[in-house]
Amino acid sequence: QVQLVESGGGLVQPGGSLRLSCAASGTIFSIDAMGWYHRAPGKQRQLVAVIRSGGSTNYADSVKGRFTISRDNAKNTVYLQMHNLKPEDTAVYYCAAVIARSRYESSLNYWGQGSQVTVSS
Repeated sequence: QVQLVESGGGLVQPGGSLRLSCAASGTIFSIDAMGWYHRAPGKQRQLVAVIRSGGSTNYADSVKGRFTISRDNAKNTVYLQMHNLKPEDTAVYYCAAVIARSRYESSLNYWGQGSQVTVSS
């Protein structure tokens, strides 16, 4: 069994900062890519940022220069540091990870429970 548990969401004023964390636990052999998605009200879930096992990253154009994704492999944890938040960043943020539970199993996608981020004055 694998679980992704998120923390760090909340309410922040425009221009403020938040840091999301997502820790993977359970039976884990290896973790490849880890990432963050968001789903804004009335919209589909979209990729925000991804970080691969080697450390390479990609960001959605809307968050480049404001958000930073990082990971701590020793803790099986991925972070999303968000600066200069805007009202349009308001969404439920989900972490995701590609995880193999053993050397004999294929990697699967796992999802966190979702964290609400609200940017409002």
